[in-house]
Amino acid sequence: MNISFTTKQRKYIKDQVESGDFQNSSEVVRDALRLHATYRQKLINDLKIEIEKGWTGPTSNRMIKDIIKDKSS
Repeated sequence: MNISFTTKQRKYIKDQVESGDFQNSSEVVRDALRLHATYRQKLINDLKIEIEKGWTGPTSNRMIKDIIKDKSS
């Protein structure tokens, strides 16, 4: 596997290793992936909860165009 990082990302990884919190760059990347997986799962779970609220909640008489209009105001 070949992964490319921006200059800013490489500096961040290097700084994390130099701080002593990680022994090498692979640990930094693995930690970032674990955090991303946790964040993503929470986001998906939160979305499922909100979707369920929409399906089981009261029916609205508002039209989609009215909802969009209210959001852009």
